[in-house]
Amino acid sequence: MAEATKAPAKAPKLADPMEASIEVSTQEMIRRAQKLQIETVFDRAVTMKPCAIGMQGTCCKNCAMGPCRLPLPKNGIEGEDTRKGLCGATANTIAARNFIRMIAGGAAAHSDHGRGVVETFLAVARKETKDYTIKDPAKLIQIAPYFNVATTIEVDGKTLDRDLYEIALGVGEAAIAEWGKSEGTLAYLKRAPAKLQQKWEEQGVKPRAIDREIVEIMHRTHMGVDQDYKNLMKQGTRASLADGWGGAMIATDLQDVMFGSPSPLQSEANLGIMKEDHVNIIVHGHEPLLSEMIVAATQSQEMLDYAKEHGAKGIQLGGICCTANEILQRHGVPPAGNYLQQELAIITGACDAMVVDVQCVFQNLANVAKCFHTKLITTHPIAKMEQENVIHIEFDEHYAMQDAKRIVKMAIENFNNRSADVMIPQHKAKQIAGFGVESIKYHLGGSFRGDYYTLNDNIINGRIRGIAGVVGCNNARTKHNEEHITIIKELIKNDVIVLTTGCSAITAGIHGLLTPEAAAVHCGPGLAEVCETVGIPPVLHLGSCVDNSRILLAATEVVNAGGLGDDISDLPAAGSAPEWMSEKAIAIGQYFVASGVYTVFGYHMPLEGAPVFKDHLYNDMEKIYGGKWDCEPDPIKHAHKMIAHIDKKRKELGIDKARERVLMDMADRQALGMD
Repeated sequence: MAEATKAPAKAPKLADPMEASIEVSTQEMIRRAQKLQIETVFDRAVTMKPCAIGMQGTCCKNCAMGPCRLPLPKNGIEGEDTRKGLCGATANTIAARNFIRMIAGGAAAHSDHGRGVVETFLAVARKETKDYTIKDPAKLIQIAPYFNVATTIEVDGKTLDRDLYEIALGVGEAAIAEWGKSEGTLAYLKRAPAKLQQKWEEQGVKPRAIDREIVEIMHRTHMGVDQDYKNLMKQGTRASLADGWGGAMIATDLQDVMFGSPSPLQSEANLGIMKEDHVNIIVHGHEPLLSEMIVAATQSQEMLDYAKEHGAKGIQLGGICCTANEILQRHGVPPAGNYLQQELAIITGACDAMVVDVQCVFQNLANVAKCFHTKLITTHPIAKMEQENVIHIEFDEHYAMQDAKRIVKMAIENFNNRSADVMIPQHKAKQIAGFGVESIKYHLGGSFRGDYYTLNDNIINGRIRGIAGVVGCNNARTKHNEEHITIIKELIKNDVIVLTTGCSAITAGIHGLLTPEAAAVHCGPGLAEVCETVGIPPVLHLGSCVDNSRILLAATEVVNAGGLGDDISDLPAAGSAPEWMSEKAIAIGQYFVASGVYTVFGYHMPLEGAPVFKDHLYNDMEKIYGGKWDCEPDPIKHAHKMIAHIDKKRKELGIDKARERVLMDMADRQALGMD
């Protein structure tokens, strides 16, 4: 009998580059990776299918009696929903617990980032580090009163300015207390419109301390504790507000104080920013503490000379994810790509070092780096990798520049270890980035008349239909960049100005939407006219994902400017996270909903297995806070849901009809305070 022969192993299923992404350089790098037999996230997304019950939100693994899986019956719920876990937990309880655990994870990530920023800020205030300083004293003076820190002192009947570092110490000590104080509520809640603060008070959701709200979610979702989906969501709301109006907002403000508040600047975006004849260093993650020092180190004459000694013409620094946005908005350092492009930066063969900190970092980077000469360097004590080829250089803010130079030297010394096979895609786009609450004021009104009145007036007269925040991640379960770009283009085509952060902002830059010239190509006539007159892009880059707090404050400025209601929920505005994937997105979404914003997610929401809980988020929330959740995977429908909401708010404000233009004389201008 002939010996049976083994069937040949099946070739692994690979991603179709054209189906995986709409972005050309990404397609090129996927092809290159497949040719080199290097697996990427795009290939893994093809071979690994998501858990159907997990996607419905009704799989509970919070105790060892589970996992308890409660799939939605194929014919839906007919009559009473009798599905229960072993302990009797209903689908609504399970879905709510899972949902607020995502809020806890996301709020913990952003707020722990904020805590690290405050700890470094305190080192600056105590003069324990020479590498960081106070670069924006005006911002420090602006935020000090929210922490009840005096900026002046009375001496012999005269009012004098306090020492800047005394103010900083007071702010830092008050800020760090926000994570663990035993009484009261968060200091920054009073920055919200008064009507919104009243809603939070009435609902009993004002956060007390950041860590407390996150810990309480973990307690409530432990087996056998909170079993009421509405009560669970109240705690989810508290924790999300502790992120948006607490940890994330504090992080943004103190980064501005230490590193400088962003102002618009020109840069580029995409993998094509890398240079074959330069040392290429990619910083990736979310905390700008070390990356600020790496920027300074790469620009120092000492390091530039060292690079030339090793045969390089210079040093090219680039970023991935929100570390990219941080150094872009303050220094013009170009992003090399967004979340799904991180492996591809190494696959160019030209990445001499990739330096990572926390959040959104693929462990597979280590496997990809093994195929090239790239040094992969972790820098944070809570974010290490198990692979042997990963180098750990722990960052210490007291020796920040020393650590940065050590990393830059390592990259330079690695330059000559490249193979001859370098392939950098020749695709990149110009962009204008670095807008903030203050710079938007300046662009609208100049140095002396900076105000949001101009924006409000153009919304009232109909040139600008409304405001949209389009933010968030990429997701390998969707076509890379397609939802972001399709939604943004549809919004600006319909005269909706877009504010963007995070990987969505990088995506908009890569696809050429962050330039004033984009207005003439993509915008409706009203928005195009405003952009041309003011000289701004139709899509404003507001920074990293912690900088979503800038959108909250910009919305508050619009309310304060008058004419568009007295709460954020009154504004013709909507939010979107088209390709979301992280727990941070859920935390951000909930604090926007609880701040009064209609918020639409793409892809899917883990709610379909609990229709009653889903209805609570999609409908009841609007009655409570003025904002609500929605989900729409089709990008055109997604955009038009936002536009329909904006139109509804315009009608409620009585500005749904175009206002007749009136030529104003001096008396009219004086009456409006414009003289």
